Amino acid sequence: MLASLLVFVALSSVPGDPAQLILGLNAAPDALAALRSQLGLDVPAPQRYLAWLAGALRGDLGESINYGRPVSALIIDRLAVSVPLTLGAGLIACLIALPLGVTAALRRGTWADPLVTVAAQVGAAVPSFWLGLLFILFFAVQLGWMPAGGFVPWERDFVGALRSLALPMLALGLGQAAVMTRMTRSAMIDALGQDYVRTARAKGLEPGTVVFGHALRNALVTLVTILGLSLSNVFIGSIVIEQVFALPGLGRLALTAIGTRDFPLIQGEIVLYASVIILLGFLVDVSYGLLDPRIRID
Repeated sequence: MLASLLVFVALSSVPGDPAQLILGLNAAPDALAALRSQLGLDVPAPQRYLAWLAGALRGDLGESINYGRPVSALIIDRLAVSVPLTLGAGLIACLIALPLGVTAALRRGTWADPLVTVAAQVGAAVPSFWLGLLFILFFAVQLGWMPAGGFVPWERDFVGALRSLALPMLALGLGQAAVMTRMTRSAMIDALGQDYVRTARAKGLEPGTVVFGHALRNALVTLVTILGLSLSNVFIGSIVIEQVFALPGLGRLALTAIGTRDFPLIQGEIVLYASVIILLGFLVDVSYGLLDPRIRID
């Protein structure tokens, strides 16, 4: 609720008249007044917010000024692109970061540790949109293996939809993998130095059991937190990457709404982003009790 209020106040302070943008600069005053009344822009801001809030509590986020459709319907349509993109990028980040981070922690003092650390530092410094442009030039333009942009609907061609999302997933996932690799390395180094790991080694347990059954299992509490933050970053970062690859997702919809001063759509999307971040934080908190019974008891 607080997030929606802050968004409403910020949008109300933005200069520009949506009715003027729709009808043009030469529109007649009577036509502008009629459109403002139709859009509900002729009532005081507090009344508009309370009306929007009452509708949002019923699941009605209002109607888009630019598209003339319910905001909730527009958002649901775009979830078919943004949700698989976010989950796929998060999966790629995990598949890269966990093995590299664990390897760097186990091989401290050897060539593998600085190599992984430097690669992670470089990867974290490279913007995902720049990676996306490089992937387009190499995989789409030079080699012709992947599409340069656009999206094929899932119901039309499932494989084509996956191909459309492959390069954006990779561009987003590599950036988060770099951050997760460094955090995984730090968490594993800390876990490997604990007394229970030394005790497990002293008992003669297999190295794999010590690493994966004891150290990694306890480091997962930290890693789950990092994963939750990474998924939030990927979800928000998709705003730019969807524009680079011309994907019809939530990010591109948000940029279009900002450009056309579509206040109901902007507010609905920002509230959605805030809700997703809060939900991810809640799921991370719940997972703590599943991974570490001591937290559940506390």
